[in-house]
Amino acid sequence: MNKKDFAIVFTVKNANPNGDPNNGNRPRTTYSGLGEITDVSLKRKIRNRLLDNGLSIFVQSDSKTVDEFTSLKDRMANVEELKKAVTKEDYSKIACSKFFDIRAFGQVISFKGEDADGKKTKGLSIGIRGPVSIQNAYSVSPVSITTNKITKSVNLETKEDGGLSADRMGDKHSVDFGLYVAYGSINAYLAEDTNFTEEDCNEIKKVLPSIFENDSSTARPEGSMEVVNVYWWEHENKSGQYSSAKVHRSLKVKELSASPQSIEDYNITVEPLQNLKVEVLEGF
Repeated sequence: MNKKDFAIVFTVKNANPNGDPNNGNRPRTTYSGLGEITDVSLKRKIRNRLLDNGLSIFVQSDSKTVDEFTSLKDRMANVEELKKAVTKEDYSKIACSKFFDIRAFGQVISFKGEDADGKKTKGLSIGIRGPVSIQNAYSVSPVSITTNKITKSVNLETKEDGGLSADRMGDKHSVDFGLYVAYGSINAYLAEDTNFTEEDCNEIKKVLPSIFENDSSTARPEGSMEVVNVYWWEHENKSGQYSSAKVHRSLKVKELSASPQSIEDYNITVEPLQNLKVEVLEGF
């Protein structure tokens, strides 16, 4: 398998793509006002789409779980082959073979156990480096954020005196419009370590254009986030003809308006790199 690079270009309109719990759950922004979405958030969406496609995922969210396990420890303990693993290398190899996201993104496995007397043991600590890396996504232009006051008028409980609890006020934040870009790469050498195959690459490639499907919520209404295009570069060797930084820079996004309000207000081009073709996948 050879090195691969990719970029996801997507829009956000009237949605909170990734709230910041340290800032009242407002959409994340940089000091210069650019919208930001963490790599953790993007990986969550990719994992969910892989789950939708029937692949075995280790890190499942509480809101999207396809098995009966409520913790990572319980899910890992259910793998019978792991009980026979003697070394950390054996454990890593089996974990990668059983779970797609471990062999793709890697995983730090750290579980504490108990001995026969109920005393805590040192447990297990393994670090697995995955070949698929994704950067935070940033908007091309500074984003404008709208905050609306909302009222919770449903009574959650009855007070001791028999009265009803008062309405509660809250805030709902959303990005008016933003065009975001996220970059990623697949390292062929690390892929060998986790046995991440060409077929696995195709599974990642297949879900990237639709990472916002089945992801709607109050903060992100259906249709408020849309993948425009995915750009996919496949190198001719394991190391690649160019660095990932140079490949990512070849994607050019230019503003056509001082105050962009839609995808039509941008011009997106790819600067040709010798002997490196780019495949453009249209959003779902």
